Amino acid sequence: MLSAARARARLRALSIEDRGTLAWQLMEHGERAESCPQALLLLALGGCAGWFNEAVIDAWLSRFAAVSEGQSPDPADDPWPQGRAAVWRARAILAPVPGGTIDQTCDWPDVARFLQRTWAINDRDELIRMLLWLSGQGHRYGWDLDYRRVRRMTTAERLKWRAGLGENEAYGRVLLQFVVRNETPEWAAWDWLRLIDLAWAGWLMGWLDEPEATDFAVHGLDLLQQRYDDWHGVLSAWQRGAGLFEGRDLTGAGDDAGELLLHGRHTPWQGAPASLATEDMLVASRARIRHWRSGARHWMLAIAGVRDPDLLYRQGIAVSADDQRRQDARQYLQNTLDWWPEEGVSAVARYWQPGQAHHLNQLASDATHHALPGVTTPFGRLPRELLDGRRHLADCRDHAATIVMAERFGFQLAMLEDAEVGESEAQLALQRSFAGVLSRFYATPERLLQAWLAWEQVLPEAPEESLADDLEWHLNDPGSLFHWLEYLTGEWREPGPRPTLEQFTALSLAGPLNTPNWGLPMEQHNTQHGELRDWLDSHYGIANASGLREFLDFLSEAGDRQEYQITYAPYTLNRPRLQEEIAIMETGLCSEEEQVHLDRLRRVRDNDQQCNDLDMAAWDIAQLADLSAAGRQLGWLDEASMNLYLERALALAGQHYGDWTSYARGLYAGYSFFMMGVPERPRFLEELGNALMMWLCGTPPLAGPWASLDFPGASARHWPPLHVDVLSQDRSILH
Repeated sequence: MLSAARARARLRALSIEDRGTLAWQLMEHGERAESCPQALLLLALGGCAGWFNEAVIDAWLSRFAAVSEGQSPDPADDPWPQGRAAVWRARAILAPVPGGTIDQTCDWPDVARFLQRTWAINDRDELIRMLLWLSGQGHRYGWDLDYRRVRRMTTAERLKWRAGLGENEAYGRVLLQFVVRNETPEWAAWDWLRLIDLAWAGWLMGWLDEPEATDFAVHGLDLLQQRYDDWHGVLSAWQRGAGLFEGRDLTGAGDDAGELLLHGRHTPWQGAPASLATEDMLVASRARIRHWRSGARHWMLAIAGVRDPDLLYRQGIAVSADDQRRQDARQYLQNTLDWWPEEGVSAVARYWQPGQAHHLNQLASDATHHALPGVTTPFGRLPRELLDGRRHLADCRDHAATIVMAERFGFQLAMLEDAEVGESEAQLALQRSFAGVLSRFYATPERLLQAWLAWEQVLPEAPEESLADDLEWHLNDPGSLFHWLEYLTGEWREPGPRPTLEQFTALSLAGPLNTPNWGLPMEQHNTQHGELRDWLDSHYGIANASGLREFLDFLSEAGDRQEYQITYAPYTLNRPRLQEEIAIMETGLCSEEEQVHLDRLRRVRDNDQQCNDLDMAAWDIAQLADLSAAGRQLGWLDEASMNLYLERALALAGQHYGDWTSYARGLYAGYSFFMMGVPERPRFLEELGNALMMWLCGTPPLAGPWASLDFPGASARHWPPLHVDVLSQDRSILH
């Protein structure tokens, strides 16, 4: 008989501001017969306030009557949401959702304030990004990784770790307690129940319509049922997560709300979590979640987000980077990649390096068949610590190495997007190419992550930089973005040019004189462009394209090898004449040019690095390959001209040598013989010798590609890799 206004005033006087709080009171008072009168009063007030419809009131009345008579309530008298709305029962740990229609004024009056103050969410787009973050990463990601790493620490390391947390020290204390008592590292329900809660808030705000809100809630339930069999497991995980978040251990404390939900007469948590959604609802929810993560951009976020987890906050609708992140991204592109906006977005394609995948796949295949190169070289024997890594290459035989080069390229694409340099269509094209390649080489997200993890464990990294823990997390967490990507099918095109096997082999003839060319050289307009010009001018006196071509022709036809044959080889047949020449030059002052000649005469006399016994044509061949690539990068050679000179280098290598070892000895001897007399000479020679040893042995795996390539003109000795991601031969060869 009370008016709605007076009934709501009475409820407020009882500290009941919304229907969720009233539902808790009804559950609690309805447990015992002696408190049922109080429950009836609250129910009457809720009815007068307009918070419950007639069907819900009847259901509660039947239940209270059964309790008063000492009987168990009839399950058919169910006051909680039914049908599609049953999914909201999962939210009960935060606030039970009564049956009937929703209404912000009585369900969550201050929902807008809650979203703004607690979550910093002010609009629909921010809400959707947070929903996707909670499902795909959430707080559990950092907690899981910390738990794994802390378990491996010594006691002293754990104390140091906790002290370094600063204001998060309370969290560290709770996590250490969990580790010490071997508490189950399970707290994902903390993220997924809050996902359901935020979906409810979004619906009340009008930012989500009913199908959207329900689909997000079903997604949270979908993830819960993949991890937990019953509500007890859900509640335990929630308590652990809440404890870590609040910095106090809640697992041993009495939880009246939890007891009501697990064992109460009127709990909305009836049956297993899986019972709250039908198969059709799950299918619809999964389709919507994949839609929100559709497109190639989310492939980029997933790959780059392993190294930079903050990127996973940007799922859903793209958002502009803040000023600091934009500045950091631009500095990375310019300082680390040496890419400048003036080059255009398409120039980023030069960082796509298919040769890496070919090389690693070949090493894994050879390791499987015990066909890796020997570990003893003319320049030394591999250290024991590097030998241990070689033994594990065979573990990767079933995993395409495409992800090794793609991982860095994905991060570069993410930095390109953050830098906001324009050309959005060109960026989208690169992202689509990137996603298409990964979709082609990995049939499922699990295959991709397994391949990435296998190679991460083989390729040497500093322990603090290893991504192994992160990858295992993404592999095992059902909410990870990787498991919700849209696989692209049909035609695809790689982000950057793909060298043929012959081009890759020819480029590799430059050896350790420069960093390996894992991709096809492209014209550049960056800092390196100027450095290359200065280097060519200072070392070779080359100032333009015609000068470069003349020198490349010289290397092809004569080179330093001819100078040795004409000027120095005759001395090996007349040693007295050699001694006399050296003595004459040592008695007077020498010009710089004469000093170079004297140094070389001494090397002939001493047969330094076996310069008189070895064919030093490799020195010319390596320079020919190296300068051809430099000419292409400067734009002084087009691709056809570069290929012409690379073919000459291949032909010369096949004429002068039969394998990589003899080529390496010739290169080392030529480098030593024709080097200027500088104080750093011993160090330079030691560095080259070490590099040649690693190139010959293929260890570390990315030192250089000689170990995976057949020497030009030599018989094939490698086992065919198990993966399609290998470089193709550009001509048919009959054996």
